[in-house]
Amino acid sequence: MKVRSIITLVIIIAIVCVVVFFGLTGFDVGLSTVKPLPEQINLGLDLTGGAYVVYEAQQGELEAADFSGKVVTTMGVLRDRLDRAGFTEATVVAQSSDRIRVEVPINDTSDTQDPVEVLKLIGKPAVLEFKDMFGEVAITGDMVEGAEAMQITNKYGAKEYSVKLTFNAEGAQIFGRITEEAYGAQAGIPIVLDDETISAPIPSEPIYGGEGYITGDFTLEAAGQMAIQIETGALPLNLEEIEVRSISASLGEDALQKSIFAGLIGIAILFLFMIVYYRLPGLVACTALAVYLFIVVLLLAAIPAIQLTLPGIAGIILGIGMAVDSNVIIFERFKEELSVGKTLRSSLNSGFSKALRTILDSNITTVIAAIVIAIFGVGSVKGFGYTLIISIVVSMFTALVVTRLLLKLIISINVKNKKLYTMGRIPGKPAKGGE
Repeated sequence: MKVRSIITLVIIIAIVCVVVFFGLTGFDVGLSTVKPLPEQINLGLDLTGGAYVVYEAQQGELEAADFSGKVVTTMGVLRDRLDRAGFTEATVVAQSSDRIRVEVPINDTSDTQDPVEVLKLIGKPAVLEFKDMFGEVAITGDMVEGAEAMQITNKYGAKEYSVKLTFNAEGAQIFGRITEEAYGAQAGIPIVLDDETISAPIPSEPIYGGEGYITGDFTLEAAGQMAIQIETGALPLNLEEIEVRSISASLGEDALQKSIFAGLIGIAILFLFMIVYYRLPGLVACTALAVYLFIVVLLLAAIPAIQLTLPGIAGIILGIGMAVDSNVIIFERFKEELSVGKTLRSSLNSGFSKALRTILDSNITTVIAAIVIAIFGVGSVKGFGYTLIISIVVSMFTALVVTRLLLKLIISINVKNKKLYTMGRIPGKPAKGGE
């Protein structure tokens, strides 16, 4: 029994150490590389830097059902526009029935590192208009299906960057007419965004079929920017910007480093207290807390939909506190059982049994509150709810399963000196019959 318990304990410790090591350092599988878990966690803009903006959609004379559908369509257009600009980690979510929240984290892979430039890109979507040669509005943004920067070969055989425009059926018919008129008069077709002319190309021929190209002295970046500007106006709804905030990448990184540093100091002090006051059970609790932290990091890395934010880090630290609370309740019950003369094994079983209901009651009520926050919260508050739920569930697992398993194995290998399990003298008479 003793030898088997020692072997089991050694195997468990070895497996945990190996998993934690490769999880935190990463590893290669054939030609694939698995990044360290911390690098796989999606960080919110308050930790990486970035910008967010909240839009309010204008319903106008639309019916409620039509308006709701157009809000969803508008979110899709914004999502596509951000993807085209390289901000694939940005989030576009509905904040209420008529509000859309756009968050754009900035990291090392982002083409734009300045939040001000990001805000210009995701700023107020304007009304897009194509005017005919007489200055009358002929095509509106809802007739434009897409705009794309691309490289083409011109009629002289040279490569150049251009903006490809795609229209729906109605827009294609009107575009053919106004390009035919402008071609005959060698006049430009003003493309107006929010009352500002962003381009006025002169057609080299009438353009039918619903596709056309804007050419000129473009760089790839300039062509891409114009394509984004055109798509910005091609929104089903008018949006009003009601909230804007930006955080520099340096401030985000500084906040992350300080948060981690503060958390490590708190955890170190907590570990010291647990070991000094509860001795061997305290050491086991610290081991369980280390397992808790690893599992939380693993889950955050495995669930890309969750972004870790500063409030999210607070949720993790709160989970550590609740895990410690659970262990304290268990160990105090354990000491009470020892004080009446029970053996270590029976005291352990009885202590966990009596502490179980208290632990479940306190954690379940907190989980309910966290679920409400996760459902109805917005932005980083929602992230706090998600991480708090994960933290509480994992903390209960480590306290009720990991701590208990390790203590049982330690008692099974004949570590029976009661002074190792609590401070001071244990009152009461020891039970007869050995353990």
